[in-house]
Amino acid sequence: MTKSKPVHAPIEGFPVEEGEITVGGMPVSRLARRVGSTPFFAYSRDLITQRIAKMRRELPDGLHIHYAMKANPMPAVVQHIAPQVDGLDVASVGEMQVALNAGMAPELISFAGPGKTNEELSAAIAAGVVINMESAGEMRRIAAEAKVQGLCPKVAVRVNPDFELKSSGMKMGGGPKQFGIDAEQMPEVLAELANLELDFVGFHIFSGSQNLKIEALREAQEKTIDLALRLSDLAPKEPKFVNIGGGLGIPYFPGDVPLDLPAVGAGLAEILPKINKELPNTDIVIELGRYFVGEAGVYVAKVVDRKVSRGQVFLVTDGGLHHQLAASGNFGQIIRKNYPVAIGNKMSAPQEEVADIVGCLCTPLDRLGDKMELPKADVGDLVVVFQSGAYGLSASPTAFLGHPVPAEVLV
Repeated sequence: MTKSKPVHAPIEGFPVEEGEITVGGMPVSRLARRVGSTPFFAYSRDLITQRIAKMRRELPDGLHIHYAMKANPMPAVVQHIAPQVDGLDVASVGEMQVALNAGMAPELISFAGPGKTNEELSAAIAAGVVINMESAGEMRRIAAEAKVQGLCPKVAVRVNPDFELKSSGMKMGGGPKQFGIDAEQMPEVLAELANLELDFVGFHIFSGSQNLKIEALREAQEKTIDLALRLSDLAPKEPKFVNIGGGLGIPYFPGDVPLDLPAVGAGLAEILPKINKELPNTDIVIELGRYFVGEAGVYVAKVVDRKVSRGQVFLVTDGGLHHQLAASGNFGQIIRKNYPVAIGNKMSAPQEEVADIVGCLCTPLDRLGDKMELPKADVGDLVVVFQSGAYGLSASPTAFLGHPVPAEVLV
């Protein structure tokens, strides 16, 4: 019996009307004319709103939801999300300014990331945001700058746990890491923190991202809660919050199964009463980025040339890895796999050929689709790369070879 070939999970957020993908109700060819040029990224307001609402429905009441802006820091996207969530998490002063401009209260903005400069720490202290401290050295630098400014900044301790999120696309905890303070070093660090003029407000424990395995998420969440309880006994005071990270993934590749969010919610409903009982005044925060926006965005490029090389069809586009590095397979993939891709203005046409979709750059790495079954595409047709709402433009080498930066629109 022949084993069936794995396929991509269905793309349901972008309805097809008269043979074209629509974004926010607008056919992709019309949207391209509205933008004025290709390539471009388009994000759906409704899909983002629906995803956040689904999170509210499926996760336990009282859980605080934060948006991790590094997934998509486009100002219009952040402004759309900010009123719908309980906080924003940033990883640079640039992102901090976008968060503040979106109207989020400073005390609901947390600033994470290793290697914060003294200038960045000074700006964060002046702004009044929560600083997630990544090392004992950073803690001392914050205290020194706070003394200069005459302020007592709010700080949280980012913990590098002694476990990892199994089966995660990117491991952020467990083992030696540049992120956070090792769990076994925490007693000494917390004792020193108690003697500094810093306002301790919480813990940030983040073990991994892009996970589709319920069992792995449940195990990591349980261990995170247990670690937070142990550390809270050593803290200068009861934490105002414990950020348990996120890790919720989206389906990118053939064979990926969408995350069972109700099961995640049910698991958290069983776990959280333990910490709520022991730390009744502590808010529990889940921090999500990709899960909010990843499936709400598309990358659109135009076919500028069609060629056949030794029997293989190549669709050459005006886009590429300098805009959508992840879809090219050069952002964390060990073995390259295709993102879901379509000829956006020929959705009703039959699949007639196998083609490679490549970009306009002078490198063989510039590949958006490898041997994909597609309708016959011609010059002028629009290639649509799905799952492009997170870690797209801002995670790509836009300066490579000097091509223009693509537009972004929120529709």
